[in-house]
Amino acid sequence: MITGLASFAAQASPLDGQTVACGPKDEQSWLCSTVYKITDNRSAAELADKFAKPLHILVILLVAYITVRVLRWLIRRTVQRMQTDAESGRIDKLRRATGLSLLDSGAIPNARRMQRAETIGTLLRSVASLLVWATAVLTILNLLGVNVAPIIAGAGVVGIAIGFGAQALVRDFISGLFMLIENQFGVGDTIDAGPATGVVESVTLRSTKLRDIDGVVWHIPNGEIKRVGNKSQQWARAVLDVTVSYDTDVESAIAVIKRVADELWHDSHYRAVIVGEPDVLGIEAVGDDRVVIRTVVKTRPLEQAPVTRALRARVRTALADAQISVPGPAAVPAPAASDATPTNPPDPGA
Repeated sequence: MITGLASFAAQASPLDGQTVACGPKDEQSWLCSTVYKITDNRSAAELADKFAKPLHILVILLVAYITVRVLRWLIRRTVQRMQTDAESGRIDKLRRATGLSLLDSGAIPNARRMQRAETIGTLLRSVASLLVWATAVLTILNLLGVNVAPIIAGAGVVGIAIGFGAQALVRDFISGLFMLIENQFGVGDTIDAGPATGVVESVTLRSTKLRDIDGVVWHIPNGEIKRVGNKSQQWARAVLDVTVSYDTDVESAIAVIKRVADELWHDSHYRAVIVGEPDVLGIEAVGDDRVVIRTVVKTRPLEQAPVTRALRARVRTALADAQISVPGPAAVPAPAASDATPTNPPDPGA
């Protein structure tokens, strides 16, 4: 009798309607239980329970959307700050502290820094969006009662298979990412990439496009670039070897070359091109009838060729004015008499 009364009391309790409307206590949705507590109405709670799952999915999608937008805004803001000249001082301090050449604000043109930052920013935005939306989709599937463990395992297997089948593509992307981060080269640089040498026209995570001196456009996968010779970074050097006769007073010749090089350095036309005092290193080589004197001039990138031409022309004139002899080309020996071909060969029928 007592047990029956207790059971009847439990059935008559206010929680009974909530349990009937929303299910067992540990499985009740937040919306259903909240509506029942507020309205004390089973019909309203049951109606709310029907919309609980779609509303939960909508909230997940909304949170994912807002998260993606915030992350993309933060990444874009960071990229914009890295692209502005106002941040060059802070970027330079951070570069010295971290060693990342991506943050270099010295002699690197602003356009190249903007391109590297924008490329990496695009990559980060894509990765952030992919991770957030993938997490949202898996959460929704789990909410719908779908077992996501096989899906994750299958995705892992497919990813491994794709990785093995597209090793070259993955290698190209990884190589391109490190090329941008390490600032190995950028748009406008003249580089020797192994397969081709020319001016870089575009750099992506997949490939590098450059145009050689003949105007041919080369598309080189980043993974195929084993080494890069960059002719456009920081500074270049004009090297001029001047040949004088063996019996020339070398000290006088060096003084003339040094004077001419300094005059070129102080010339208004070349003042912005030559970035350091010219240096005459001295005798580079000695031959049977000649002495080679080497001169080096530090210039801006890709300016060494015109500086070398101008210096060569001025040195030639100065050596002639100083009456310093320059050996001529070696004479070509005449053929021996036995090897000479007769002008009028004898007639075989004579």
